[in-house]
Amino acid sequence: MKRHALTLIGILMGLGLAATAQAYTGTNCKEPGVCWEPKPGYPEKIKGTRYDPKHDPKELDKQRQAIEAMDKRNRLRWQHFKKTGKFVYDVDEIGG
Repeated sequence: MKRHALTLIGILMGLGLAATAQAYTGTNCKEPGVCWEPKPGYPEKIKGTRYDPKHDPKELDKQRQAIEAMDKRNRLRWQHFKKTGKFVYDVDEIGG
């Protein structure tokens, strides 16, 4: 009897903790999925503040060029694979 009572108490405590864990989200959401809250003092507009990342257009262009080159290599690999059925990682071996 004592063992059953302890088991029952343990189960009830576990359910109580589970319910409180489910209820706490840690944020105040405006709507489901929109839970981002700025820290106090964070500006409404970022441009021109110390939080502005000030991306260099030259660096962004380098990234664009790298992505385009990657897409071209992947396209060559895929075309070669469709023709031969063999995947070749090194594009120089394809001769394309």
